[in-house]
Amino acid sequence: MNPVYHQAKFINSSPHLKDTPPDRGLEVAFAGRSNAGKSSAINTLTRQNALARISKTPGRTQMLNFFEINERQRFVDLPGYGYAKVPLAVKKKWHELMETYLTSRKSLCAIILVMDVRHPLTEFDWQMIEWCEHTGLPLHILLTKADKLTYGAAKNTLLQVQKELKDASFPLTIQLFSSLKKAGIDEVHAALDRLFNPVEQDQSEISTPS
Repeated sequence: MNPVYHQAKFINSSPHLKDTPPDRGLEVAFAGRSNAGKSSAINTLTRQNALARISKTPGRTQMLNFFEINERQRFVDLPGYGYAKVPLAVKKKWHELMETYLTSRKSLCAIILVMDVRHPLTEFDWQMIEWCEHTGLPLHILLTKADKLTYGAAKNTLLQVQKELKDASFPLTIQLFSSLKKAGIDEVHAALDRLFNPVEQDQSEISTPS
């Protein structure tokens, strides 16, 4: 476990890229379906109950939310996708904001893609995976809510997702995670250590933490 991530603090919410913090240092962005447990994961791995907003209404993360770890490293919580009951025009703006950030942010060094272990590899998940493969950006996948399944069922899903992505040609790691049970935190911290130090990335490995 790396306690440096416990120091994360909220610094900015931005509906436009021009309002974001200076584009320097390194950022790891969290992406995922609206109800996949993205905010809960951020709060759990930072040991802060309310760092990222959690809502019973999926899709409340409508802006780019920046969290400072130190003067060189940040987390970015991207707008959730999927179930949000908002007008199509609003969803379009969210997607445009995400696309602009992903394609133009120089400090972006990696993506953590959050998926509900019961519903992995949705259409948008595949879009994010393909985008990372196209750009070569490192990707770490969190299969969240692992406590909702038996250990055997969760492990089988992990192996199935690993099999689906075995031909990936970019840095990719996958793990099970549970915010409720606080399971998988050490693996996330180890992944973040790697992602914030790109020179240490294995360019072809898909790992399956136990």
